[in-house]
Amino acid sequence: ADAEETLKRIEGHKGVIGTIIVNSEGLPIRTTLDNSTTSLYARLLRSFTTLARSAVRDVDPQNDLTFVRIRSKKQEILVAPENNFLLIVIQNPSE
Repeated sequence: ADAEETLKRIEGHKGVIGTIIVNSEGLPIRTTLDNSTTSLYARLLRSFTTLARSAVRDVDPQNDLTFVRIRSKKQEILVAPENNFLLIVIQNPSE
């Protein structure tokens, strides 16, 4: 219920386009987007996050990735890896 409340709060923020939760197998288990969009983001961001985590650990094996922010001209993607899950938030870039 706690996670659900947090998601509802995030989804209520101005500019949020969608949220996706991806499990440890890379499967989306909750989404506010359509299936094809969800699958695309889940697949690409899972591999991107794995690569980013490897880079962080290569620099310092004692360190770990906690958050990724990707900002493009059209949108901003936030990824929070937590307990083998990924929380992905897609939003309009803030002004």
